[in-house]
Amino acid sequence: MCNLCNDPNHKPDTPKADKPFIPLNIAVLTVSDTRTLDEDSSGKFLADSLTDAGHTLIDRKLTTDDIYQIRAVISAWIADARVHAIITTGGTGFYHRDNMPEAVGVLFDKEVQGFGEMFRAISKDEIGMSTLQSRAVAGMANNTVIFCLPGSTGACRTGWQGIIKDQLDNRTRPCNFVPHLMRENPSHG
Repeated sequence: MCNLCNDPNHKPDTPKADKPFIPLNIAVLTVSDTRTLDEDSSGKFLADSLTDAGHTLIDRKLTTDDIYQIRAVISAWIADARVHAIITTGGTGFYHRDNMPEAVGVLFDKEVQGFGEMFRAISKDEIGMSTLQSRAVAGMANNTVIFCLPGSTGACRTGWQGIIKDQLDNRTRPCNFVPHLMRENPSHG
C-alpha cells in the first residue's frame, strides 16, 4: 500500500498510473507593462505546452501589472466553472510594479507552499542564487489551481516542465491536483 495515496494497488515508484488522461481547461494570463499579446513569448510557450500535453487553452489574456486588473481577470476565471487551472507569467519579481503575489494571495483559499520552494530549487541549477528574487507562488481558489511564474520564457519552461505539467496530469502518482479540481462545489459542478 502506498503511504501517500492509500491505494493498495499503487507502487510508489510508478510515475504514471494506467488510466485515461483527463484534459483540463486552462487559462493563461501574462502580466506585463511593456509587451503586447503578439510579443508575448512566455504566454505563447505556456499555451502551446498545455495544448501539446492534451489540455484545452480556454482563455489567454495580457494585462498590465496592476493589482486590481490582475485580480479582476483571475477572479473571473476562478468564478467560471469551466476553468480548472490558471497559469500566470510575470509580476513575481522585486521591482516596484511586480505585484502578482500581492494580487493573487488574497484570492487563495489555500496556498500551495511547496510550489515556490520547488520552483526556486529547480531554478537554482539554471540561474544560480538569482532564484532568491523569484516570488513564484501557487494556490487554490474555488477548486481552481493557480500557478504564478516569472515572466521569462525560460522560467515558464522550468515551471511547466519541472512541476506543473505532471501536477496537472491525473495519471501522475502518488498525487496530483486533478482530483481537487474535479470536486463539486457551488460553481464547479
